[in-house]
Amino acid sequence: MRVMGVDPGLTRCGVGVVDGAPGRALKLVHVSVVRTPPDAEIAHRLLGVEQGLEALLDEYRPDAVAVERVFAQHNVRTVMGTAQAAGIAMLAAARRGLPVALHTPSEAKAAVTGNGRADKAQVTSMVTRLLRLDAAPKPADAADALALAICHVWRGGAQARLAAARAAAPGTPPRPRGGPA
Repeated sequence: MRVMGVDPGLTRCGVGVVDGAPGRALKLVHVSVVRTPPDAEIAHRLLGVEQGLEALLDEYRPDAVAVERVFAQHNVRTVMGTAQAAGIAMLAAARRGLPVALHTPSEAKAAVTGNGRADKAQVTSMVTRLLRLDAAPKPADAADALALAICHVWRGGAQARLAAARAAAPGTPPRPRGGPA
């Protein structure tokens, strides 16, 4: 399975593409950051994010896209920009008929480090080890995008199988919203 992880942001939108399957070695396919000028109008920044993601989706053709779920922060302006960039990533994937998964930062951290409260240095270190890289991916947005992709490779397949089993079983009650699969 090839997964594109997206760590959304307006100034720096991290993108990581990983090939892998649960229980198998992971392979780095691509890592980069889509950048937009902080002084540009919001519409132009969103267009820049969209164009960058569209080009990467065309080039690397992932099977799924994992986007960081935006969570409430104290700075509403930062949350809004992050949420808008996340929406662009989801739209670009949906346009291609790709499944989109949202993973919280703590889910991605737990997947790669075993600790949902790991700091950025721990996440970057484990991403570097898991992908057998010679150097840590930089900036942190790139490492975070790779962590999202790894999280989805390891967890996304199981979540998809559970959802398919629920859909196939008549009379199965729906899963509570917001809880783990």
